[in-house]
Amino acid sequence: MSETVKLKSADGYELDAYVAHPVGAPVAGLVVIQEIFGVNRHIRSIADSYARDGFLAVAPALFDRVERGVELAYDGPEAQKGVAILQKLDNAKALEDVDAALRYVRAQTGKKAGVIGFCLGGLLAWLSATRLHPDAAVGYYAGRIGNFANETATVPVQLHFGKLDTHIPAEQVEKVHEAHPEVEIHWYENAGHGFNCDMRASYNAEASALARTRAIAFLKQHLT
Repeated sequence: MSETVKLKSADGYELDAYVAHPVGAPVAGLVVIQEIFGVNRHIRSIADSYARDGFLAVAPALFDRVERGVELAYDGPEAQKGVAILQKLDNAKALEDVDAALRYVRAQTGKKAGVIGFCLGGLLAWLSATRLHPDAAVGYYAGRIGNFANETATVPVQLHFGKLDTHIPAEQVEKVHEAHPEVEIHWYENAGHGFNCDMRASYNAEASALARTRAIAFLKQHLT
C-alpha cells in the first residue's frame, strides 16, 4: 500500500512525500532520496521494492521548495529542467527535509531508520551520514562526493559506483576512500551513471541486482 503524506521540516516548511507501506509490521524505516528527476516512477518503484522487504519507505519530494510536483523523464528538455532545478536547490534545506522524513519513519515505526539515495540523492545520503543522524546510509553514484570527502560519517555507509560513469571521475571517489577507508565502496564493471534505473539507457541489470543484494544486506544488518 502507498500514499502521499505531508512532512514538516524544522523550519516549518511542509513538503510532500511518497510512502510505501510493508505488509505487516515494518522491520525499520528507510528514506529514499531522489535523483534530479523528482519523485518519479523509478523512485516510487524503489520505495515500493524496499517496502516489500519489510521497510516503511518514504521518498520526500526535495524539489518542492523550488517547484512542487516535479516528476521528470531522463532525457531531453525534462532532464535539462532537472539540472536547472538542482542549481536552485539549497543542500542545507534539502537535508532538513531528509531529516523530516527520518523523524517521520522513526515516529511511525519506533525503530531504526536509514537513508538510500541515487545521484543527487547519493550525495545527500553521504551528507546525511555526516551531518544528520540516520542509523545507516547507502549511496548510488553520488555526484560531487569528493568535494565533501573531508566530512566524516558517524554511521555505517555503503557506496556504489559504475566504472563507466562519465559524470563522476574516479578521483572523486578515491578522495573518499583515502580519507575514510572504513567506508564500504563497490565498483561495477560495464556500468555507467544511473545503472540501477531500468528506465534509462544506462541500465545494467546485473550490476543493479548485485548492488541491491549488497544494499539490502547492509541495511538489514545495521537497521534490524
